[in-house]
Amino acid sequence: MKRVYRAASLLQVAHARNVLLAAGIRCELRNQYLGGALGEVPMMEAWPQLYVDDDDEAYARSVLERATRPAAGPGWNCPDCGERLEPQFTACWRCGREAPPARSP
Repeated sequence: MKRVYRAASLLQVAHARNVLLAAGIRCELRNQYLGGALGEVPMMEAWPQLYVDDDDEAYARSVLERATRPAAGPGWNCPDCGERLEPQFTACWRCGREAPPARSP
């Protein structure tokens, strides 16, 4: 098995795990409860980590890379409440209105 991700926050690692599972990649979460050993174990070794099968490593890394890349395109303003939203949002977080269809250049 190969480690493909680690972070100080279990929340970040759990999110990365969900991204991999949604892409159909089986993964194993390790060190979920090792935070109490900080000071006895090197800091980064105690962080939560994700492991995948050797054959899935390259695909898992590409999936995680794509998931962290900012969405392309312009932001948009909600036509109902006027909230300014970044391009990755498909609905307004404030009022729930769907994003208007993208315009062709």
